[in-house]
Amino acid sequence: MKKRTVSILLAAMLALSMTACGNSRDQEEQTNVTAQGSSNMLVAYFTYAENADLPDGVDASSSASIQTWNDEMTGNTGAVAHMISEATGAELFSIQTVEKYPDSYDATIDQGQAEQSAGARPELSTHIENPDSYDTIFLGFPNWWGDMPMAMYSFLDEYDLSGKTIVPFVTSGGSGFSGSISEIESMESGATVQEGLSLSDSSAMDAQDNVNEWLAGLGYLQ
Repeated sequence: MKKRTVSILLAAMLALSMTACGNSRDQEEQTNVTAQGSSNMLVAYFTYAENADLPDGVDASSSASIQTWNDEMTGNTGAVAHMISEATGAELFSIQTVEKYPDSYDATIDQGQAEQSAGARPELSTHIENPDSYDTIFLGFPNWWGDMPMAMYSFLDEYDLSGKTIVPFVTSGGSGFSGSISEIESMESGATVQEGLSLSDSSAMDAQDNVNEWLAGLGYLQ
């Protein structure tokens, strides 16, 4: 009888031990999932209207490149950046230059072409306070003359994004990324560059479904 009692006690202790180990493993797995899901993300973007010397009270309908989002003036790329931020929970960062561009989009892209020809690096007026706190950076810009605006080169020169994931997106009149993906990969060779999203200027404001589908395919949609 005594041996039977000891056997029962040993079996009970073994069962409790296995349960404790199982709970410990479950907690460890939950911690790992939480850590993976808590990666900090940033949407860094350059857009026309936030970098142009626009007159006060300018009407967004006066130019197809000027848009409003939550009653704030932005451009096509800026609108897409807000869509990405709202769909992923990522923070927003507007890449802005010290010297503002003209209030005409045509004059602005002409200036952009001149900067491109000169290999210019426009001085930036905005800077990321804690770049190391972000693991994934959505990087957005318009296509100017088959390339990124030169302010994007200033941005990529300023930050070493090694070990991070870069997710590019572009708005254009039809040229898409052109050669900008290879430029990003070359300038940030230590980063992983994922599949980008290319949108036409004319469809940018109605692109939320396309944005969500793209984000879901990459596993970023909330």
